[in-house]
Amino acid sequence: MKAINIALDGPAAAGKSTIAKRVAAQLSMIYVDTGAMYRAITYYYLTHKEQFTDFTSLISEIDLRLGYDAEKGQRVFLNDRDVTDYLRENDVTQNVSYVSSIKEVRQFLVQAQQKLAAEKGIVMDGRDIGTTVLPDAEVKVYMIASVEERAERRFKDNQERGIESSIEQLKKDIAERDAYDMNREISPLRKAEDAIEIDTTGLSIEQVTDKILSLVKAV
Repeated sequence: MKAINIALDGPAAAGKSTIAKRVAAQLSMIYVDTGAMYRAITYYYLTHKEQFTDFTSLISEIDLRLGYDAEKGQRVFLNDRDVTDYLRENDVTQNVSYVSSIKEVRQFLVQAQQKLAAEKGIVMDGRDIGTTVLPDAEVKVYMIASVEERAERRFKDNQERGIESSIEQLKKDIAERDAYDMNREISPLRKAEDAIEIDTTGLSIEQVTDKILSLVKAV
């Protein structure tokens, strides 16, 4: 198979990260979780609010890199500290859409993401991958699912991580985040014109993975 890039976009908890990891493993490609990168900036912002002046200054203090662990998968290092296990905490989740909407933050991370994908062989998931980060990706998929199913997925994920949450609150949070992401001024969440939409509601992880692998084989 020739070297290609695969872009997976969609709203929160649509299953992007889970599917992207599996697709990357099946194709021996590198997985890049852009959401984790935005969460890392958000985590730094929240833990440095007392010293915060502006996002340009904040970004200048950050050295962000991705690493890979044979057992744990992708890890996120912020100024040489592994912060991966903190990135799904409720306060980060509640603030990541705001931080992601900041022009300086997006410019910083889009540049970093494009650099990672320059040599091809990348599976990248996020909200603006097919439209902004990798507009020339050979395969673009836009994943959706009902709010109810996404809330249940996030609830189960939180339970596994020991994070307290409720289905009803998650439904509210997800709906609000959808509206925020779709209506933000910079790189709003939207389906690229040449992306294939996959509704993952009611589908197993294997079924969605197979759908995407079939798209790759057709390239």
